Amino acid sequence: MSAPRADRASLVSRSVRVPGVDLRAVLAAVDPPRTAWAPPDGATVVGGGAAATVVADGPDRFDAVRDAAAGLFDDADVHAGTEAACPRLFGGFAFHADGAGAAPWAAFPGARFVLPRVQVTDTRDGTWLTVTAAGEDATPEAVETRVERERDRLTALPDPAPRAGPPGVAARERTTDRETWTASVRDAVERVRAGDLRKVVLAQGLAVDSERRVDVTALLDGLGRSNPDCYRFLVEPGADGPPAFLGASPERLLRLHGRTVATGALAGTTGRGDTPEEDEWLAEELAADPKNRREHDLVVEAVRSQLAPFGRLRVGDRSVRRLATVQHLHTPVSATLASDAHVLDVVEALHPTPAVGGLPPDRALATIRATEQFDRGWYAAPVGWFDAAGNGEFAVGIRSAVVAPDRRRVTAFAGVGIVADSDPDAEWDEVQLKYRPILDELER
Repeated sequence: MSAPRADRASLVSRSVRVPGVDLRAVLAAVDPPRTAWAPPDGATVVGGGAAATVVADGPDRFDAVRDAAAGLFDDADVHAGTEAACPRLFGGFAFHADGAGAAPWAAFPGARFVLPRVQVTDTRDGTWLTVTAAGEDATPEAVETRVERERDRLTALPDPAPRAGPPGVAARERTTDRETWTASVRDAVERVRAGDLRKVVLAQGLAVDSERRVDVTALLDGLGRSNPDCYRFLVEPGADGPPAFLGASPERLLRLHGRTVATGALAGTTGRGDTPEEDEWLAEELAADPKNRREHDLVVEAVRSQLAPFGRLRVGDRSVRRLATVQHLHTPVSATLASDAHVLDVVEALHPTPAVGGLPPDRALATIRATEQFDRGWYAAPVGWFDAAGNGEFAVGIRSAVVAPDRRRVTAFAGVGIVADSDPDAEWDEVQLKYRPILDELER
């Protein structure tokens, strides 16, 4: 494991309330590296610049990030008018312990979190500007001066220009062809039937070359309009022409506040109907389908097992969750921790869930490694934020894509769960459905 890096000095942060601003304009105006986080039921945050950065690799990357962040916050002078405006570290992890590396993931290490220099938080109770500094410029006077300057700049931002049309798709390149996919699914099914696996999630990548440069701000905004019930996120890992990892994930990995954990199981998929009647028929078929119920129950069982050591669990009723292009089986799970824990402790315990990995975990991960013909990078891995108190929220980085630095290539990812009665053709069709949130914003 490489040593984590952090700007290790005093940290100063100040927050002020500001008039409501258009977060699209803020995202377009802030300095890189940029961060955006928009949950379906919480504060939306846009961050720009880096007051501090924490990077780690290897199997101990969760502990390394937590420990480096604790050192960063240990000597902190923070004044925030509300909890939502407190400084947060935003970022994510690679799916596999040995991290990313191959294209398009070269700029994404095993773990990377940034403490934005400028953070704008939009809550139900108003909008807040937070400015944070660490190192030589971490003095209250310098930070307060910058707060005034940034407040003036934000309030003077012009309204964003009307969104241009989609960039269009010039060419597509698949990581996995239909013949290879069919053989891989059949092999996985045989292993499940033989008892070597209970479930494995196999994924594909689809690289799209656009006709015009992709506007990352517009792409993220479009994902939000089409998928308001999902976690929209943006992570740029560098300051100079960086790639961008973004998505609209329907799957919360977990939210921790104090000792209360909220998570759930999201597995089992069908499409949306063209009419309300067809939509309802598809939902009823999904809820009754043995294959999808079996796949879903495996995830519920695993989440319960992973969370049980932390405290008392509550499992809700299974339902059908409707999204823009698909419907999923969903079961909410919550827990009350028996003792204090950092959100990253629980993230590490839950990742990867069987919804994106499989069971048994070690065999499923080995199968994924041996089968998939691309690097998952941060796809299907935890992406989110945490604060000095160890509270935080993470989504699973699915329905996601990487936009290349030249803004001409977008690589989308999607996966499906393989169990004993999986059909290669049906699983192929499901993958195509899961590409739609990204492709719809490029092709409209």
